[in-house]
Amino acid sequence: MYKSKYLNDLLEQIRAKNPEQKEFLSAVEEFFDSMDFLVDKDPRIEKYSILERITMPERVITFRVPWVDDEGKIRVNTGYRVQFNSAIGPYKGGMRFDKSVNLSILKFLGFEQTFKNSLTGLPMGGGKGGADFDPRGKSDGEVMRFCQSFMAEFYRHIGPDTDVPAGDLGFGAREIGYMFGYYKKLANEWSGVFTGKNISYGGSLGRPEATGYGLLYFTAEMMKEYKKDDLKGKRVIISGSGKVGGMAADKANQMGAKLVAMSDIEGFVSDPNGLDVPYIVKKAKEKGMFSKDYAKDHPGVKFVGDPHAMWATPCDIALPCATQGEIHEADAKLLKENGCYMLVEGANMPCDVEAIRYFNNNGVLFAPGKASNAGGVAVSGLEMSQNAMHLSWTFEEVDEKLKGIMKEIFRKCHETAVKFGQPNNIALGANIAGFEKVLDAMLAQGVC
Repeated sequence: MYKSKYLNDLLEQIRAKNPEQKEFLSAVEEFFDSMDFLVDKDPRIEKYSILERITMPERVITFRVPWVDDEGKIRVNTGYRVQFNSAIGPYKGGMRFDKSVNLSILKFLGFEQTFKNSLTGLPMGGGKGGADFDPRGKSDGEVMRFCQSFMAEFYRHIGPDTDVPAGDLGFGAREIGYMFGYYKKLANEWSGVFTGKNISYGGSLGRPEATGYGLLYFTAEMMKEYKKDDLKGKRVIISGSGKVGGMAADKANQMGAKLVAMSDIEGFVSDPNGLDVPYIVKKAKEKGMFSKDYAKDHPGVKFVGDPHAMWATPCDIALPCATQGEIHEADAKLLKENGCYMLVEGANMPCDVEAIRYFNNNGVLFAPGKASNAGGVAVSGLEMSQNAMHLSWTFEEVDEKLKGIMKEIFRKCHETAVKFGQPNNIALGANIAGFEKVLDAMLAQGVC
């Protein structure tokens, strides 16, 4: 599959060790597509077993989480933290609470996070964690008791200079607050051990908007470089109505783009004349969903109960912001056939390997989430800085720093892609640029 025999042999070894971990294996395979341009040019990679080390977490922590529900029954879930790579800084990455959580998903996310954090230029390593606990439908008391039980074990593995978790799917301000409060009690210290905190106790202005806004800043840079144009009037479709999708819709609207379709878990709505973005953002914040209400309140708009069918909507730019693995090769072909010339990931690897290869081989500009959705962790890094310096920056200051970071990430990706003779391959640029910083740090630190 690869030109490099080393990569082919190594991929088979990784598959043999992790046969059931399809999400993790997919992330490694996508990464190796880019490494195929580099490994034979840099013999240090094979000589010092860099890829063998970088594709294996430094530490995987698994533990039971017993908690008591409102009926007095003891429930038991599994907690995880994958501390993937600390070469350039303390482990940094979100926590996910969802019944789908397993080791494969967390390894895939932690692996991607390593290169995403590297691209920001901030001193942060890669990690990811969570539990197979679904907070939906649970009372505040149940969520609090679960978080406190989780932290009773977890606190000994984290710290502002060790591992700094943040939010993710099912893990928002409420969960962060309960976790942080119990950490403070157990560790007997107030520190910036979590990011995404409430403003009242050390959070950063601009953090809720960061991933969605950063996605559009990155998209604007792509339009400027490749199309010599801006986003005004461009037809955009967005999947997902969470924080990323909602804020992406908001910023796309601010930048003059036309949102022609958007989905949530119940379906999608589309209107070639453009959707009512303020309505969508407001409803999504209130309920987490909007599509059915939107269809009721906007007569004549198209509503389809299958969110996946949205990828057949004619558009210029697609922004998948829901979850991993939502776009396959067949969807990629539909997007291309219906006029899409740019896809920029807002979620973590929403496109599978075959879809990514199709985009890169068929003239659709593609940007991977490890570059384009790095705005969230970038502002988390800024939150860590504010906590360490006991400062609080204004929203405008944070947003301007975010814009600069996303512009710099695009520059690194583009310049690296050009250097390797693949000027339109942003995925290659992101993988190699993110990897090279980690490579240099690992080589400097020896075998550890």
